[in-house]
Amino acid sequence: MKIKSNSIKSIALLTGLFVATSCDKDFQEVNTNPNDPESVPTALLLPTIIRNPVNEVAGLAWGYGNVVMQYSAKIQFTSEDRYLWGPEGDPYNSFYNAMRDVNNIIILSEEAGQPQYIGIAKIMRSWMYSFMTDAYGDIPYSEATSAKEGTNLPAFDTQESVYQGVLAELAEANTILASATGSVSGDILFGGDLMKWRKFANSLRLRIYMRLSDRNDPSSGMQAILSNPDANPILESNDDNVALEYLSDAPNQQPQYTNRSGSFDEYRLSVNMETILKDLNDPRLFVYAQPTNDSGAGVVGSHADYAGVPNGLADAQALAYSPSGDPEKVGSNFISRIGLMFACRACNPDRASPTAAEAMLMSYAELQFILAEARERGFISTGTAETYYLNGINSSFDYYLERLAVGSYPEIIEVATPDASYFAQEDVAYTGTTDEKLRKIGTQKWVALFFNGMEAWFDWRRTGIPAITPGPGAVIPTVPVRFMYPGDAQALNADNYKAAVARQGVDAITTRVWWDVN
Repeated sequence: MKIKSNSIKSIALLTGLFVATSCDKDFQEVNTNPNDPESVPTALLLPTIIRNPVNEVAGLAWGYGNVVMQYSAKIQFTSEDRYLWGPEGDPYNSFYNAMRDVNNIIILSEEAGQPQYIGIAKIMRSWMYSFMTDAYGDIPYSEATSAKEGTNLPAFDTQESVYQGVLAELAEANTILASATGSVSGDILFGGDLMKWRKFANSLRLRIYMRLSDRNDPSSGMQAILSNPDANPILESNDDNVALEYLSDAPNQQPQYTNRSGSFDEYRLSVNMETILKDLNDPRLFVYAQPTNDSGAGVVGSHADYAGVPNGLADAQALAYSPSGDPEKVGSNFISRIGLMFACRACNPDRASPTAAEAMLMSYAELQFILAEARERGFISTGTAETYYLNGINSSFDYYLERLAVGSYPEIIEVATPDASYFAQEDVAYTGTTDEKLRKIGTQKWVALFFNGMEAWFDWRRTGIPAITPGPGAVIPTVPVRFMYPGDAQALNADNYKAAVARQGVDAITTRVWWDVN
């Protein structure tokens, strides 16, 4: 049987029309990737804008914050300890990536009439901006994350204007949440407790006012918060600590807990911290460090069983360091590891806890030390400096006793509780001149800020307490006072980067930021 050519053409034409019509009809459905949605519910975005930035800061605490503030020192690969710091992409890049999801949360929540998410997003955004400007100085702020509006190369705002914006947004977020009533899903920080978010916002404002105190008189701003606690609640106890509590498994697992042994074990107790804690007879020594392997003490030992290593040694010197001076007793077995509750699983497979340590953004103890300083310097009239100071010390001890219980460390709990003699010591009792009292506040604050992101570094640049001396292998004679901008910012936003450098000063770790005048 023959089929005429005209019939073949007709069949082909009808087939083509059918295929074309079918493709057009289902085109969008067929070409939509179900695993890469264009719109994500707010409740799914919220855990990400909390987890990722908080873990970033926890990593910086381990890699930079503890080292530059001489809580810990490195025994190998000592570049960070010697201030061989180059352009720093973290947290710059990761925070700006998170800002896009913050913006999406705000947009989606405005459309859905969910002010509770808007307030939380604004607080997280303000915290990230405050962290970045303390680290880098001038940063993109008013034009940041505005690519959808056509701004691909944002200008760098001055640090002063960034902080003006942050303080205003925190106050706005507090007001938004004061009248918000809706529930919150995906809040892995506070479990949807809006009052705790408000306390964080206002306590962060107090931190910022103190940060700027050498540039601007913080009295009116700080006192306004404290004079109206109903409108401006602040952290009231350790129950309000702004801390991410980790789970035993992913995705909310402590980043350091999963590190390989070599990476974590490079960080050991610093001689500076060892000296300060031993001089104070401070039982937090047993929390922050472990006895040396050589001591044979196990989980807890006497003061003599804990030994640190100096900061800023070259690699060869660090590996050959002997705390006793005995050339036969050199190396890691004679230097204390970081405390067991902070240890990685590979370092201490039998006793490491995945949940004991938390990622701390701001503690009640820190706030109490801020208020103690503010009262001592006459910035506020509420309360007494001594009460705030003692609250700070006691809450720091109480916090670690609680976390040690979570990690099941009864041996450490037994020796980590202070007695009356601790507070009666000349270097601890709240006595002396104003300068002496401020030094005691600063020292206790420094001790309490262990593993608290970069906050101890930020605060030290303002106070100079305690004394931090660069090690013999340091490549510059002074402690770094800022991060250098990342290479991407230099290359992709060159004109605005150059304008910021011309205004602020050379892009170097020795260039002070605007508020750092002392």
